[in-house]
Amino acid sequence: MNRLRIQDKAWTTFANNRVQKNQSSVTKTLEKLSGGDKIVRAALNASGLSISETMRSQIKGLSRAQHNMQDGLSVLEVTDSGLQGVDTALHRSRELAIQAANDTLTEDDRNAAQKELNQLMESINDTADDLEFNTQRILGEIRPLFIQVGSNSGQKLAIDTVDVSTKALGLENVNLETRENADALIGKIDKALVRISKDLANVGSDYNSLSSHHENVGRAEESLQKSESLIRDPDMALEMMDLVKQNIVQKGDELLIQNTNRSVQAVLGLFK
Repeated sequence: MNRLRIQDKAWTTFANNRVQKNQSSVTKTLEKLSGGDKIVRAALNASGLSISETMRSQIKGLSRAQHNMQDGLSVLEVTDSGLQGVDTALHRSRELAIQAANDTLTEDDRNAAQKELNQLMESINDTADDLEFNTQRILGEIRPLFIQVGSNSGQKLAIDTVDVSTKALGLENVNLETRENADALIGKIDKALVRISKDLANVGSDYNSLSSHHENVGRAEESLQKSESLIRDPDMALEMMDLVKQNIVQKGDELLIQNTNRSVQAVLGLFK
């Protein structure tokens, strides 16, 4: 006796498995599209996730280092401005000293010159005492300021603060009471001007060095961002194409299941 077999179960199981597998692929694709990230879970690309996380740490560190260096550049700009002010005060003081080194001055002339000199020396000390950056004194003491210029330990650059007080410049308690005192003051001011000139040159050198580091770190961060983007950022056009393909396959499998069920029901109807 021949037996009639209805081969529906195998087709239905095959189609159901494909639907479940395709649904998983659709879910993963939608996660990438909605989150803008190819690696929404470590299981999708464990090694890529590890590499990209290391890159992200470096990128954030480089970004912070650029802010640090910008602060350092601001310190140097303030330092330069303060030194320029002291330099101007010293040149005016030198003019007064040259004027007072002449015996034709009256006592009133010397008193007037001394009054202005006192004001100039006071302005220099005010600059040394009061000029700060984020509460840090930068013209009243000599010490290094270390700037973190990279994302790793030990990547630092030192810029030096300076001391422009009248005591440090050798101009404490100077006076123009006599021609001899005025003549001696000219030499003292000349030495102070040489020191200020050296400080200005050092500030310029530090500024150029820090600016160069800033530019290099900016380029390094940009390069790392591009590399990290290749690992993490999905190709939206490609993912959309995959989604469309997956939807087509899913619709096909659903139709296969429906047709198989209808065929079975039709065959079974013959036996009623």
